[in-house]
Amino acid sequence: MTICPCCGFKFNGFLSQGCAACGALPVGEPLPRPEHELPSYGRSLLIAAMGLVMVLVFVAQTVIALMKLTPVSFDFWSLVAAGQTAAWRLKWIAIPATIVVLWGSRKIYRSMLRTPARFCGLRYARCGLMASALVSLLIAVLIGVTVPKRLSHREDRIQAGNYAIGYTFDRALSEYRAKYKKLPSDLNDLRVLPDRDGSITAALNSLKPEWFAIAYKPTADLAAKQQPVTLRGAVVRNAVLSAEEETLGEGLAFTNYTLRLPGADNLMGTEDDWIVRDGLVTPVSQAVRRTGNPTASTASVNP
Repeated sequence: MTICPCCGFKFNGFLSQGCAACGALPVGEPLPRPEHELPSYGRSLLIAAMGLVMVLVFVAQTVIALMKLTPVSFDFWSLVAAGQTAAWRLKWIAIPATIVVLWGSRKIYRSMLRTPARFCGLRYARCGLMASALVSLLIAVLIGVTVPKRLSHREDRIQAGNYAIGYTFDRALSEYRAKYKKLPSDLNDLRVLPDRDGSITAALNSLKPEWFAIAYKPTADLAAKQQPVTLRGAVVRNAVLSAEEETLGEGLAFTNYTLRLPGADNLMGTEDDWIVRDGLVTPVSQAVRRTGNPTASTASVNP
């Protein structure tokens, strides 16, 4: 392949025969290569600069995270905590940047090793490559050691959300019972309650409409009826007392409910469901251990 120095056209052949595009002909023999050539430092500088940038970015993010700690401390564990925060902040930038930098730096460094006489600064290039690799490894380690703790925090957030929805339903049912002297026959009846902060609507919207009939089960306990008993000492009481005041009531009715809520999988009827029973919010696994049947209610008579 020959390149014409006049027009840049590439063609197969010799320039002595003329350029196939512009017809240019050589006017003399090509100049000999110089006896001494200075080695190039551009590639070494590029590799060292990429490693230095990665180090500076990580250190800057660590310092920013460290300054946000209250009180500011420079002990070992504070530095580790700040480094973990910096690693998580840089994860979406560091992962693709690490792949590009390490792949590019390694390829350039290997090309320098093939002809070391043409390049200078091999030591600086090697230091830049090691800095890039160490920063990448440090970010991976700091993220890796915090994954179990973050998974635990995620589980705590999910449980807190389930508790919040469960207690929201319990509050709404209590308000409905206080206002109408009974529990609603359907969860949609809770929409008539005042909802200033929108929490009741959000809790209702977290359930699919087809789940309302199977999730909510209101029941009632009836106390055993007692025979009318005449109060002793009625002869010394005021004669105006009526017969109702001299007898005990026939019984007391206690209205209860059981509400089943989906868990993190957003599916009803699985093992991670939650049970709200008369103000007590528990995972379905605990409800099974306590009652033996997570859907069983404390009452035996439907209202």
